[in-house]
Amino acid sequence: MDLEMVDVDLRSATRSLPRTDPSKAGMRRAAAVALKVMPVPRARGVRVRTSREGGARVRVYRPPVQRTDAALLWVHGGGLVIGHPRQDERLASGTAAALGMTVVSAHYRLAPEHPFPAALDDIRAAWDWVQRHAAELGVDPARIVIGGESAGGGLAASVVQLLHDAGERPLGQWLFCPMLDDRTAARTELDAIDHLVWNNVANRFGWTSYLGQAPGASVVPPYAVAARRTELTGLPPAWICVGDIELFHDEDVDYARRLEQAGVPVTLDVTAGTPHGFENWAADTAPARMLVTRAQAWLGELAGVEPGV
Repeated sequence: MDLEMVDVDLRSATRSLPRTDPSKAGMRRAAAVALKVMPVPRARGVRVRTSREGGARVRVYRPPVQRTDAALLWVHGGGLVIGHPRQDERLASGTAAALGMTVVSAHYRLAPEHPFPAALDDIRAAWDWVQRHAAELGVDPARIVIGGESAGGGLAASVVQLLHDAGERPLGQWLFCPMLDDRTAARTELDAIDHLVWNNVANRFGWTSYLGQAPGASVVPPYAVAARRTELTGLPPAWICVGDIELFHDEDVDYARRLEQAGVPVTLDVTAGTPHGFENWAADTAPARMLVTRAQAWLGELAGVEPGV
């Protein structure tokens, strides 16, 4: 992809991004080690602890001053094959501080070693953990938003569907450039486009690893692929962002429109000239800061608080 297509404020950070191949087991192992030990920025005053209980492993962010009884259950990205909650420390702790909101980040098992439904089961276990510990967290169990980035956004959307069908209703869904549709990976003509950060070759490996079959099959298991669901009526309000030059643009815009057609309140934030996940790896740039500000404003309105007030 021509760097000229990238927002000028992001070009320097984009140019320095390393090339990775998630299909290589050695790369995945190295990423796992790095994510566990790398220094992570954290918002001042936010208290962080980890908890493991039964099938749930969570990283909990408590704000300096709690200003809402709503909470966020967060799901990290990584193409379904890599990733760790610590990679989103800045966003998770910053959101806790900005909104006075408790944030719980879910650990989940990764493919290909742990294909579907392992990740979904682990995130559901994290949801159940929040429900059980709501009183000690000062959280209303009926006011939990589920959010995530990239693969985490797709998993979040699937868990929202699962909970809806089980008679449980998350307060909302907060989805950053979500990985929603395996059928994109089946479009081999997209392989010729060098989508920055996450291209379709990597996308095919991620979906194949997770599904245990080639993406694009006529049938997939329920809740395995969020965009495959046809009945979207009654799902909670959604905020969805995606860059206009990234691989997931079309599938994210289509899902947002289908939610809207089903009567679900949707805010779709399409950012110009922004590669996949830029709010994470280019967090200090103006486009990233502005996107996170808009995202937190939506989340704060849903929770009944104003950011930073």
